[in-house]
Amino acid sequence: MLYTSGMRTNQWKRGFLVGTLLLVIFWLGSLIWGLAGKAQIAVSQATEVKQQYQALETRRAALEANLASLRTARGQDAAVRTAFGVARPGEEVIVVVPPATATPTTTPSWWQKLLRWFK
Repeated sequence: MLYTSGMRTNQWKRGFLVGTLLLVIFWLGSLIWGLAGKAQIAVSQATEVKQQYQALETRRAALEANLASLRTARGQDAAVRTAFGVARPGEEVIVVVPPATATPTTTPSWWQKLLRWFK
């Protein structure tokens, strides 16, 4: 079978076209892979930001409750007592001491005395 120059040119063109298409497919695949990675990072960061927002909302609610209590005279009094450890005139401090633990005072048996002698 004889190859003519036209057949070789067609094969070369097909090979070049297939090679070019493979390179384009590889390039597009790498672009898609990169976009998928970036999308995954964006989703994880969005989840993290939502958690931070919820924590801040909880803290804001607690701070608003503290401010509401500080707007009253009783709340201000309680805050001063807690912060500075002061008491009203006539109040006394009670210190609760736990009971002392009694240690058993048993005399060692003759067997324990004998074992101590050998140690």
